Amino acid sequence: MGLVVQKYGGSSVADAEGIKRVAKRIVEAKKNGNQVVVVVSAMGDTTDELIDLAQEVSPIPSGREFDMLLTAGERISMALLAMAIKNLGHEAQSFTGSQAGVITDSVHNKARIIDVTPGRIQTSVDEGNIAIVAGFQGVSQDKKDITTLGRGGSDTTAVALAAALNADVCEIYTDVDGVFTADPRVVKKARKIDWISFEDMLELASSGSKVLLHRCVEYARRYNIPIHVRSSFSGLQGTWVSNEPQGDRPMEQAIISGVAHDTSEAKVTVVGVPDKPGEAARIFRAIADSEVNIDMVVQNVSAASTGLTDISFTLPKAEGRKAVAALEKTRAAVGFDSLRYDDQIAKISLVGAGMKTNPGVTAAFFEALSNAGVNIELISTSEIRISVVTRADDVNEAVRAVHSAFGLDSEGDEAIVYGGTGR
Repeated sequence: MGLVVQKYGGSSVADAEGIKRVAKRIVEAKKNGNQVVVVVSAMGDTTDELIDLAQEVSPIPSGREFDMLLTAGERISMALLAMAIKNLGHEAQSFTGSQAGVITDSVHNKARIIDVTPGRIQTSVDEGNIAIVAGFQGVSQDKKDITTLGRGGSDTTAVALAAALNADVCEIYTDVDGVFTADPRVVKKARKIDWISFEDMLELASSGSKVLLHRCVEYARRYNIPIHVRSSFSGLQGTWVSNEPQGDRPMEQAIISGVAHDTSEAKVTVVGVPDKPGEAARIFRAIADSEVNIDMVVQNVSAASTGLTDISFTLPKAEGRKAVAALEKTRAAVGFDSLRYDDQIAKISLVGAGMKTNPGVTAAFFEALSNAGVNIELISTSEIRISVVTRADDVNEAVRAVHSAFGLDSEGDEAIVYGGTGR
C-alpha cells in the first residue's frame, strides 16, 4: 500500500460541484489501494474576499488577527470536502494546520515551516480514514499562534506533509494539465512538459511561473519528494518534477525548459550613492531589517567626475512602499541624492539547464526581444536562467516572441485552462 498526498487549489474546489468532483477523485485513489492525505485551499476567491473585508474594517490589520481570519477559508473547504467523501461511503477526518502538526516560525502572513509532526494524520490514515488537511496554515513554535504561509502556501503544506509522512508522491492538482513552457493564458501554443528537474522548476517558480510556489519546490528538492502536477478537471497525465525522470520519461532534458514572467514586482533606484566601501551594505541592511526580499540588483559604473553611482533593485510590489520608507531613513547616513520607485515593470525569464553548454542562447534571447521592439531595463543571469526587466505593457508580446524564437510553440491543440486563476 502506497501513501499519496494530494493538494487541490481554490479553483478545483470553487463550488459545491467542484468539491463533489474532487471527492470522487480522492475516493478513486483510495480504492486503488493507497493511503490518502489531502491538502486543500480555500474555495475560489475566498481568501481575496477575506482580505478585502479586513481592509474595509482596518486599513492595516494586526498580523495575528489577519492570520486568524484568513485561515477560515481553508477550514471551510476541508470540512465540506470531508462531508462529500463521507457521502461516497468512505471515512474522512479534517484537520487544521495546527492539528496536523505544521509548526512554523512567528512571522505572520508569510511564516516558514520549521517542522511537521504528523502523528494525528498518520494515526488517522492507519485507521483507514482519508485525512483532509487545511493548507496555507500552521502554528507558531513559541507563542502557539495561528500563522499563514503566504500566497500558494498550500503547495508547501502538501510537500512538507509528504516529506514528514514519507509519501510516495505529492500530487498537486490545479486548473491546467501540468507545467507548461509558458503561461498558457498568455501563450496559447505553450507546450506541456512531461518531466522537469527540480533545478529548472525552482528557477521557473522563482521567476513568476504560478503553477508551483518556489518554496514548495525547494522543500521537495531538499527531501527528494517527486511532485506530479496535474489538472483536477481532467484525467490526463501531468508533469513530473523530480531529480530523475519518472517512468518512461526521456533522460535528456531540453536546452530551454520554458519562459516565465512576473508582473508583481517593482523597481527601486537609489540615485547618487557615494561609490565607496560600505554604502551598498547600509542600503541593503535597511531593506533586510524591514523583512523585504529583493530579487535583481544592478549597480551602475560611477561617474568619474562625481564619484557617485546608482543602485537599482527589484522587489515585490506589495512591499515597495515599505522599502522606500526604510531607505528614506538612511538618506542622511548614506548620503544618496534621491529615490525612484517604478511599479509599472515586468520580469521575463528564460530557464533551461541546457543553456550552460549551448552558446548563443543569450544572443538569441536579446534578438527576440529586439525584434519585438521591447526595451530592456535590467539584466540578471545565473547558470540556467536569464532574466530581464521591461515595461509591464510589453510583457505579453515579449513572452510570446521569446517562446517562438526558441521553438517552444506546440504544433498541436492550444493549451486548456480549465479554471482561470492558476491556483
